[in-house]
Amino acid sequence: MKKLLYLIILVIVSCKSDPKSEDKSENPSETFFSEVEIKNILQDDSLSIRAIEVIGNNLVFAANNGTYGLYNSAKGTWKTNVQKYDTLTPEFRAVASTANDFFMLGVGNPALLYKTGENGKMELVYKEEDENVFYDAMAFWNDEEGIAMGDPTENCLSIIITRDGGNTWNKISCENLPEAAQGEAAFAASNSNITIEGGKTWILSGGMKSRIFFSPDKGKNWEVFETPLLQGEPTKGGYSMDFYDAENGIIIGGDYTAPGGNNGNKAVTRDGGKTWKLIAEGEEPGYKSGVRYVPNSGGKEIVTVGFTGISYSKNSGESWSEISGEGFYTLRFVNDSTAYAAGQGKVARLIFR
Repeated sequence: MKKLLYLIILVIVSCKSDPKSEDKSENPSETFFSEVEIKNILQDDSLSIRAIEVIGNNLVFAANNGTYGLYNSAKGTWKTNVQKYDTLTPEFRAVASTANDFFMLGVGNPALLYKTGENGKMELVYKEEDENVFYDAMAFWNDEEGIAMGDPTENCLSIIITRDGGNTWNKISCENLPEAAQGEAAFAASNSNITIEGGKTWILSGGMKSRIFFSPDKGKNWEVFETPLLQGEPTKGGYSMDFYDAENGIIIGGDYTAPGGNNGNKAVTRDGGKTWKLIAEGEEPGYKSGVRYVPNSGGKEIVTVGFTGISYSKNSGESWSEISGEGFYTLRFVNDSTAYAAGQGKVARLIFR
């Protein structure tokens, strides 16, 4: 355990990077993808992996069965371990990192949030007990300030924030948040319900109501915007969101119980999330659980994944092509041609060509 934590911290400190930080959108690539090479780097049928974080060229994940681990891409090796809480084995569906620490957050009651500790094991820094507690995603604005979101336990979404590097977390009162609609929640499908650009933050809800909760100032103030996505039932709505910059974003989802449905499941914004336009109506792809802009593509190239396969757009989502039928839950890019993806029982490196 101590060795694994040391490796995680060492990788975070030395390799922390963001593909978008090297964006060359003023001169976007004109080479479009037509295929993807998929190389499985972890196979464990007992795991359902929905939360991954790229750190440099390496990868960290946390999953069910309390399992988490670090992949060293240079050596092609894994270090994994299991985190328990008393007799409970948490199911982790959200991860994040700063320059100094790795964080993982479990779903269900009690909600358990861990960070890399100083004593050779993961340290519990937040615990919440409620029959309705269910956290879905987590992200950081900087090394000191971070946010996690979850389903309502009262009449608003659950939002917790840290301002001290993740050592303590405080839940925002419903008095300071927009009221949630009846049955409005979120899907812990791919750790991508939160998007951050600078100090701006977008949160995607789903279910009976699928909306965008927006904060311009790192969670101090909030407003809410409507989306045109299919909604009104617990399994419908937005499952994943990404922004290329502060103005251009995409949301995708649908209904996982009817994955072939391709109406009302994907939309884009050009004004920072205030308004959304449905795209590729009645066309593929259907239900998807994870979406990401390709770095350095000027916001034109997008990849989306789901248990139904991998689809790609070269024109900002107006049309799509399926480039693999292999299923994944979540996706994160390393650079503009390489990504990691995770799903049921596996993690893979994807090389797009």
